[in-house]
Amino acid sequence: MLTRFSAAKMQHFVAPRPGELRLGQQVKLPDATAPLQTLLQQAAADGCKYVLLGVPEDIGPRANLGQAGAVDAWPAFLSKFMNLQANQFIDASQLLLLGEIDCDDLQQQAANLSVQEPEQLNQLRQLVSLLDQRLQPVVAAVFAAGLYPLVIGGGHNNSYPLLAALKQSSGKTPNSANLDPHSDFRPLEGRHSGNGFSYAHQAGCLAQYYVLGLHELKNSATTLQQLQQAGAEFSSYQQIFVRQQLSYQQALDQCIDTVIKGDGDIGIELDTDSISLMPVSAFTNCGISVQAAEQFVYQLAKLPRSRYLHLAEAAPAQHPAGKTAGMNEAGQVLSALVFAFMQGKQDQPQAI
Repeated sequence: MLTRFSAAKMQHFVAPRPGELRLGQQVKLPDATAPLQTLLQQAAADGCKYVLLGVPEDIGPRANLGQAGAVDAWPAFLSKFMNLQANQFIDASQLLLLGEIDCDDLQQQAANLSVQEPEQLNQLRQLVSLLDQRLQPVVAAVFAAGLYPLVIGGGHNNSYPLLAALKQSSGKTPNSANLDPHSDFRPLEGRHSGNGFSYAHQAGCLAQYYVLGLHELKNSATTLQQLQQAGAEFSSYQQIFVRQQLSYQQALDQCIDTVIKGDGDIGIELDTDSISLMPVSAFTNCGISVQAAEQFVYQLAKLPRSRYLHLAEAAPAQHPAGKTAGMNEAGQVLSALVFAFMQGKQDQPQAI
């Protein structure tokens, strides 16, 4: 289920420079042989707080009739984040670069399946269910060790196993804040990137749900109805940026007020489709800025009950200038968002 990262693999991502220290030279790497729970508990004892975990797949977006390419978000992130400077603004020793979920066999099975053929589309969605089963126990082990998972890559389908793992860990139904033009509350028609939250709600793994920046014309009438019936809330892109009925900060405050209700833990979900000109599975030039996305992550991370960060849907190959440009841009944005989460947790109010 998990391919652990190694020092040998790090050499492919870090470009050392004399007199400087890169994050990739300071992050902690996992023991290759220790049982997963043992190595995570040891990492926590050694001062780790965060666990980097990749999900290199694009089966979920394809099963949602979307574009491929999310498989490359994880290496794009590593190529940029691991070459950032290790200095007084970040404690890289708090980071465990655990590795990635094994997706190669599922990707190979999905490669020649056509979404135009109903039976093959159904097979794609069955593969997403298998991916759920691989991701959930790994993330549950991270939660059990008291660490924060930072999950990068793949489609937004992976929100469901993350929320299921959070409930498994805490025993309480979690809440979720999602920065996304899509609510991902589509019908329960087989697993894909557009129904992670509706499946989570149906399974009793999602209580309070708030979608920030929902696009009024990118969600079906059925989806919006289901969202309302579930008691979920949202503020739309049009309310904030077009009609200016509330500011972005006011919308973010509403989001926070919603997800702190009850006593469940909070999942921070960010679909990079929300960011203007980001290379993603559903490209848009009518989105928010990177800085606004960083603010969402930072302010949610400051909440004591927020337990993970999930960055989904980045697809470098969808960049208008080609994959090389996409790897560069996606890597930079994903790195900035991870740093924003760490800054938020660093600035989290101390319990009295």
